Amino acid sequence: MSWDADVAVVGAGAAGLSLAVALARPSPAGGGAPRVVVVEAPPGPLRSPERTWCFWEAGAGPYDGQLAGSWDRLRLYAPDGAVIDRPLGPMRYKMLRSDRFEAAMAERLGAYGVEVRRMAVESVHDADGGAVVRGRDASGVPSVLRSGLVFDSRPPGRPPAARTALLQHFRGWFVRSARPAFDTAAATLMDFRLPQPARGLAFGYVLPLTSREALVEYTQFSRRALSRAAYDGALRHYCTTVLGLRDYTVTGSEQGVIPMSDGVHPRRGGRRVYFIGAAGGATRPSTGYTFAAIQRQSRHLADAVRAGRSPDRVPPVHGRRARAMDAVLLRALDTGRVDGGVLFTHLFASLPAERVLRFLDGATSAREDFGIGLRTPVRPMLRSLLELPLLRRSVPAPGPGPR
Repeated sequence: MSWDADVAVVGAGAAGLSLAVALARPSPAGGGAPRVVVVEAPPGPLRSPERTWCFWEAGAGPYDGQLAGSWDRLRLYAPDGAVIDRPLGPMRYKMLRSDRFEAAMAERLGAYGVEVRRMAVESVHDADGGAVVRGRDASGVPSVLRSGLVFDSRPPGRPPAARTALLQHFRGWFVRSARPAFDTAAATLMDFRLPQPARGLAFGYVLPLTSREALVEYTQFSRRALSRAAYDGALRHYCTTVLGLRDYTVTGSEQGVIPMSDGVHPRRGGRRVYFIGAAGGATRPSTGYTFAAIQRQSRHLADAVRAGRSPDRVPPVHGRRARAMDAVLLRALDTGRVDGGVLFTHLFASLPAERVLRFLDGATSAREDFGIGLRTPVRPMLRSLLELPLLRRSVPAPGPGPR
């Protein structure tokens, strides 16, 4: 069989574009890059709406030119109103809008000579030592792409079986105030001065872009998403009652749902088909953060492919220890044994913010994880740990795709 590409990347979101650029980028040491084709959904319902990704890193990064904002301090508000304001040391908390990212990646792919095909993908499967992507182009005409390897970033049609399955669901407003109302020196990561659900947690989130403009979000970790009216009511309460905004307008919005479960995502869809991004387990189950993990996953997979190694040899983005700790935390939150607002507030109050962020990203050592564990409610967490082996895994009801 003749191949249209050495590698096909299905999906032109954060995961697909990051991997495609990493694969096609010229090597400083010389040597050819694989032939890469990116499969992008035609305009319509298969395209993701514009969205915001946040991550943290030390120093300058490859996407600094596309950032909407960045901060070297984080702020939390405890349930009782106490303020925790922490510097990030060498790190910065960064905000990236998908439209800027996608435009920059498209420019890089063009410079590297990567073909982008528009196709509504219907199936991906192994065939004769490679894989075949089948679908329809923007006109509805059947289309076929044959490739040696396929990396598929599409959300799975069925979530993995899990013992605990929560959702991180949110709605955000881009707010413009008539007068200065936002402190641009710090991003508010979690504001727990809000009514809390019986199980899980709820918090506000503020990314100040200027003294008069900010992204303000209402977020819940719970089993079910809310109606749009309920989100808007919670946002109005947060803006007016908690933040004290009086004269403001909403210039835009975003909304999403991120599955948070202890289910194990399969890494392969066939001998020559691999899952990437959220579909490949890049989302940290206990926090919903995905973008930084996608960058690590993309680098490691690209290095393996370019060196002729099997992608099977690339370790999972989140290791066993991180996934085990996530499973315990999700169970503790879902049962109501742990007050999430108190837990996260105490972690940021008692530890350097840089260490907490590394923990949230799964980048802490076993010794650091042990120390962090001792700062959580030990007895409820231990009870959750001991009962996990007794719980049956079941398939959660399918929901919307990741943020």
